[in-house]
Amino acid sequence: MIRIVIAEDQQMLRGAFKSLLSFEEDMEVVAEAEDGEAAWEAILRLKPDVCLLDIEIPGLRGLEIAERLKRAGSPAKVMIVTTFARPGYLQKAMDLKLEGYLLKDEPIEFLIDAIRRVMGGDRVISKDLAEVLFMNEDNPLTERETEVLRLSHAGRTTREIAETLYLTEGTVRNYLSLAIQKLEVETRQQATERAKERGWI
Repeated sequence: MIRIVIAEDQQMLRGAFKSLLSFEEDMEVVAEAEDGEAAWEAILRLKPDVCLLDIEIPGLRGLEIAERLKRAGSPAKVMIVTTFARPGYLQKAMDLKLEGYLLKDEPIEFLIDAIRRVMGGDRVISKDLAEVLFMNEDNPLTERETEVLRLSHAGRTTREIAETLYLTEGTVRNYLSLAIQKLEVETRQQATERAKERGWI
């Protein structure tokens, strides 16, 4: 059972979230809060799996609660649900490595799926927000790392990449390893997918 705390100051929206999520057999809303202090107290007391936080709630704001949780090493997954697509807010969420950042006008099915994906280890960002982020995010990859990932994405083996770029296979593996580290993923496939998503290859 996925245990959820909702922090949202709009009563109607908060109630809608609770009602709709409660229909899911694997989800339970264990607390709802209309301000940041109440949300913080509920999270500390109930230790939920997922915290759905609005940014502009009174008192402690959503990102302030998230920062406290990350600083404390809390295992709770933090998902911001907001009407605001401001790059500054989004960049702060990414810096904190929050698990989700969703717009309130997404379909409820998107939110439900996002909660399950986050519990499975994914990070979920609304498409419109992702575009805002990527337009403001610098590409950490070098030209050579980009070339290697592009060829890998095209299905080339390490040997084929080495032959195409006139490199040794060991050098190709080094470039791939560096790209994997920079993109904060674990495999070559994940690195190519992330770089493709962000328009870098």
